Amino acid sequence: MLEGWFLWFILFWVVFLISMFAIGGFFMFRKFLQRMPKEDGKSDLDWQDYYLEKTKHLWEQNEKDLLEDLVEPVPELFRDVARAKIAGKIGQLALKENAQSITLDLVIRGYILATPKRDHKFLIKRLNEKQIDFSAYKALF
Repeated sequence: MLEGWFLWFILFWVVFLISMFAIGGFFMFRKFLQRMPKEDGKSDLDWQDYYLEKTKHLWEQNEKDLLEDLVEPVPELFRDVARAKIAGKIGQLALKENAQSITLDLVIRGYILATPKRDHKFLIKRLNEKQIDFSAYKALF
């Protein structure tokens, strides 16, 4: 029979493992859903890659630096994913509008559309630091 501290250790370990498997499974399932093809035969990640590839030549160094600055608060482990998602949305907007280059306007709108509302506070703070007027984007917030 299990008794004392060893019983509690085993119970804790079982709960801990089940919790970690559940959390890992949740994120794996989310990634799986993003890779699932939609009605058009392409997944969300396929479209993101398409927009990135088609607009790669439109990016100037200033806009790349701004995007890098905006994804700075994201933990380093997830930063590449966040950068790709935001850049993909910016590329989508650029292709839709037949833009000749990626502009500050496209970067700000793409960031707003690609990120959850909780991240918009950081964008406003960062734009204030850089003294960039964002009043034209209030409807998107």
